[in-house]
Amino acid sequence: MLVEQNARLALALAQRGFVMETGRIVLEGPASDLRENDKVQHTYLGVA
Repeated sequence: MLVEQNARLALALAQRGFVMETGRIVLEGPASDLRENDKVQHTYLGVA
């Protein structure tokens, strides 16, 4: 298990990821899928 504030680093290292907001899991899946997810890109990765 890796708990990391740097989402880009965490998704580069992990095979599977979980996105938490206010203590609840709101997204989960393979890290590669999360890296491509629009919400993750805009909210956590700073992609415009």
